Amino acid sequence: MLRVPFDQLHAALLRAMHQLGLTEARATLCARLFAETTRDGIYTHGLNRFPRFVETIRNGSIDVYAEPTKSAGIGAIERWDGHSGIGNLNAHASMQRAITLAQQHGTGAVALANTNHWMRGGTYGWQAAEQGLFALCWTNTLANLPPWGATTPALGNNPLVIAVPHPGGHVVLDMAMSQFSYGTLAAYSKRGEPLPVEGGFDTAGNLTRDPAAIESSQRALPVGYWKGSGLSLVLDMLAAMLSGGLATHQIPSDPLRESGLSQVFLAISPTAIADPDELTRIAEGILDSLHQATPADPSNPIRYPGEQTLQLREENMRLGVPVDPEIWQQLTLSTTQ
Repeated sequence: MLRVPFDQLHAALLRAMHQLGLTEARATLCARLFAETTRDGIYTHGLNRFPRFVETIRNGSIDVYAEPTKSAGIGAIERWDGHSGIGNLNAHASMQRAITLAQQHGTGAVALANTNHWMRGGTYGWQAAEQGLFALCWTNTLANLPPWGATTPALGNNPLVIAVPHPGGHVVLDMAMSQFSYGTLAAYSKRGEPLPVEGGFDTAGNLTRDPAAIESSQRALPVGYWKGSGLSLVLDMLAAMLSGGLATHQIPSDPLRESGLSQVFLAISPTAIADPDELTRIAEGILDSLHQATPADPSNPIRYPGEQTLQLREENMRLGVPVDPEIWQQLTLSTTQ
């Protein structure tokens, strides 16, 4: 991997956003979200995904001019329509609206229909945690995960994010319902490396660590086997029913035309019911207990979700953000012509 300064990465992405037709404020935010995702080590949903993002704009799946609008609401819960706009901008706006509602009511919820891939889901957990709020959010996807006991995809890997604010470092869980996302499978496959644990089945129905075999069979393994399969289903139902949008089985199966996604953003203002010092004390007690667990491998300390992100963020800001040389060259060439 090649390392480039964060500001240089953001500037190149910003130039690309301008070429795609985004207005200045939207271009700046969209470029920042892509750059921060890459900085935080989620390479599969940062710069590495940018070429696919561009293709979905060019084929009409994304309308760069569309912005979300409210379609219904009562009290602390609202429905919004994303109008096929840019996924990470729609999601950022929806989480911010949920935060505003939570600051008014203690809790806030936005169900978003007719949107596009939100890129790194954890972005919106960090967004809420950095403003001192708990958050839960999830999205459905195209069908890319077989239900437990099936050989063909009928569920989405429907990422789920849960965020807990903490002064010593926010706790942010960002997980797909498959053991490995397809972006992660592609990254391992490109490096020619096996997965650390079985991630799915090959075409013969055998569990395997071969990412290319799983990509070929389209039989990714649900987390927790039947439990992950069931969780994927109910997340899809909640997102589609609350937003009034599409369910997984209605979303185009072509990854380059995946659109019309349904998402939910929940925010909770903890200080509405508890003293901040009490919350910090509880969180620190839990995390201290976690860190005291004996690691199976002494060279791999026990970490909470989001802890490694903070370490990578500091390292990549100091040393430069790792980028794929081929994709970086494509980006810089396209934005300097």
